[in-house]
Amino acid sequence: MKPMHSIQELQQLVIDKLAEEASAIAITEPVNLYEPITYTLNMGGKRLRPAMLLMACDLFSGDIKNMLNAAVAVEVFHNFTLLHDDIMDHADIRRNQPAVHKKYNENVAILSGDAMSIMAYQYLLKINHPAIQEVTQLFSKTAMEVCEGQQYDMDFEHRQDVSIDEYLKMIRLKTAVLIAGSLKMGALLGGTDSDNADRLYRFGINMGLAFQLQDDLLDVFADQEKFGKKIGGDIVANKKTFLLLKALEIASPKQKQALQYWIEKDDFDPKEKIDAVRTIYTDLNLKEISEQLAETYYQKALNEIQAIEVASERKEPLILLAKTILKREH
Repeated sequence: MKPMHSIQELQQLVIDKLAEEASAIAITEPVNLYEPITYTLNMGGKRLRPAMLLMACDLFSGDIKNMLNAAVAVEVFHNFTLLHDDIMDHADIRRNQPAVHKKYNENVAILSGDAMSIMAYQYLLKINHPAIQEVTQLFSKTAMEVCEGQQYDMDFEHRQDVSIDEYLKMIRLKTAVLIAGSLKMGALLGGTDSDNADRLYRFGINMGLAFQLQDDLLDVFADQEKFGKKIGGDIVANKKTFLLLKALEIASPKQKQALQYWIEKDDFDPKEKIDAVRTIYTDLNLKEISEQLAETYYQKALNEIQAIEVASERKEPLILLAKTILKREH
């Protein structure tokens, strides 16, 4: 078997391919539709999801260079969701740069995002592979689940009775299924059987849950410069994160009263609210509780990958990636 590529090598392949595609998109007309797409693809990012697709393909010694269009499809789709999410979340900054709806306007961000969702399928259908129909069906199912997750997230904004189980279901759909789907797509394109592909999917689900729990933590406790967007946005928006739901579950009456005060207050200084809520989270030891739950999902992910029937050394890049996600600071 061919030696495995490192995650950095695969990320670089994706970055180079995206740069090539962005250059071609930049000269496509109408310019006002395609320029924001070029801007989005050139904003950077870790390119983890497309790299995961290639890693899964590489795990089974698939032809990764011929699967770059599948990796681009995943990244273009992911970035389409960010364009629309930023509008819905009223988020002005993305990767330390103005979000598309702030640099241009909301109508442009909606339409360019729509175009990106279609473009993702165009890239996917450039691939000639026996499993392409199964891969496309998986991609469609994943895309629909991401939309379902976003709807649950919006529904939760108007509910005060969201349970932790409901929250975990929401982040599974909104975040974890795209990671899991990317891995399974790569496995199928790498030529493995359905058992190994399903194990990689479950690996991705558990890694995705750990990823989102870590993201919630970073939104409250990270260094803003490293994180790339404003800290405390979830607190300001009363997002039903694990931290908030767990706080409401275990807080003392006095702490719960303080939380409800900030949740219900319409006119406030954002910094004051963030500092007050973060203090309650700290007093309740929620950083450690959340980290422990993320660690539980990380261990479940490891159990799945260890059961995959390939040489153990070929699994190392994926295991290292899971560990990096759990320990990340941005």
